[in-house]
Amino acid sequence: MSRARADEEEYWHSSKFRAFTFDDEDDELSQLKESKRAVNSLRDIVDDDDDDLERVSWSGEPVGSISWSIKETASSSTSSLEGRDSSLQKGSSSYAAFPKPVSSYSLSSLFKGRNRLPSLSSLSDTLSDTGVKNYAPELRRPKGEYKDYSNDWSPKDTIRRMQRGKVCSLERFRSLQDKLVLLDEAVAGHDGNVITAVLIFLKRTLRREILFRELELRQVALSHLIHFLKETGEQKMLLDLLRFLDRTEEVALFQYREHLNIQDVEKKKEFLKGCIGLPFSAEDVSHIQDHYTLLERQIIIEANDRHLEMAGQSEIFRKYPRKASILNMPLVTTLFYSCFYHYTEAEGTFSSPTNLKKTFKIPDKQYVLTALAARAKLRAWEDVDALLTTKNWLGYTKKKAPIGFHRVVEILQRNNAPVQVLQEYVCLVEDAETRLNLATKYKCHDVVIDTYRDLKDRVQLMAYKCKVERGSAEEEKINSILNNT
Repeated sequence: MSRARADEEEYWHSSKFRAFTFDDEDDELSQLKESKRAVNSLRDIVDDDDDDLERVSWSGEPVGSISWSIKETASSSTSSLEGRDSSLQKGSSSYAAFPKPVSSYSLSSLFKGRNRLPSLSSLSDTLSDTGVKNYAPELRRPKGEYKDYSNDWSPKDTIRRMQRGKVCSLERFRSLQDKLVLLDEAVAGHDGNVITAVLIFLKRTLRREILFRELELRQVALSHLIHFLKETGEQKMLLDLLRFLDRTEEVALFQYREHLNIQDVEKKKEFLKGCIGLPFSAEDVSHIQDHYTLLERQIIIEANDRHLEMAGQSEIFRKYPRKASILNMPLVTTLFYSCFYHYTEAEGTFSSPTNLKKTFKIPDKQYVLTALAARAKLRAWEDVDALLTTKNWLGYTKKKAPIGFHRVVEILQRNNAPVQVLQEYVCLVEDAETRLNLATKYKCHDVVIDTYRDLKDRVQLMAYKCKVERGSAEEEKINSILNNT
């Protein structure tokens, strides 16, 4: 009984805490040092080169496993900072409170199921982890870098930044005065892209009346806006701007261009008829009238020729079938078509070439050039001769070519004219050197011999004798000229 009472008293009077002494090493500092020594001894316990040893993290998962690697990657950007704060606040010496470094495993080690842990040499090395060093610059940037994101820029500085390709917000310029200053600075910078960008901003934020009124005083910016509207196809705004500027002729020409979008020829004809009354200049009015008249003629010619071609009543359509429709063709093409299929028709018909020449006042040079090409293509040499033959008031005939006989020879040779026909027109070339070159090029021997004879050039005549066939009529002609004293 007394023994049990003694044990009870010893229990209540005993304590696991000892009294404070200056030599006591069980304080927090001694515990921290002891933890430091334990961490440093980890490298002696764990053999990094042992591939058969499966290492386990403090979370219980094998180090280097795929699940552990995914968690390490996902938490690499935040665990280092949070670990540092928690370790400093708690003052714990356990390894779990240390910030995790940025994972440095490779792809090969990931599939091998292992990863080399960096050695933790000391507590000071742990607190100065590389993860904190890598992310610290992102938390505090130089003040100069924040200037790119500032909205407090003057119009002049904004334009300069736009010229350097910097992204600038123009929405901060709200007043009309600031917007006009911005536009003036853009024009002064002589950068078309910047001017166009500012004009797009003004077009979106200003009423049209105000914008047009201010642009009327700024011709450079006005030209840029007109070109921009034409390129983007904003026809309504362009017409409103031209009407505001009282440019009636440009408005009329802009409306006239709409005929290009009309496919039906009857509707296009009616549209062109309405365009005649638009406020064009005197010269442009005549062009619009000719366009309407030409399309009207083409519709009539096309309907008649299609009927003849389908009926097979015309020999020329059977021999030379039409390759395309005459509708919407230019005047020169229409003239060539008429000279090809309707050359002999009377002047009173719409398809007659002479009627077209008279109606549209085609110059003689253009008419002869087109008709000559059409008749030479058909190898109608008699028509070619008649085309180039004229009569004077005394009834004498002579050859005359408004385009020059050298061009006549080139057109005839391009259409495989015989040598007899070529020689006839090569002789009519006035310049002797040009005549000799053409005659030599196209082998018009009689012309070359006659030219050297007229020039009394025996040397060239003897040299040319070697170029003709022996015993030919040309050689005999050269011998006759050389023997004639």
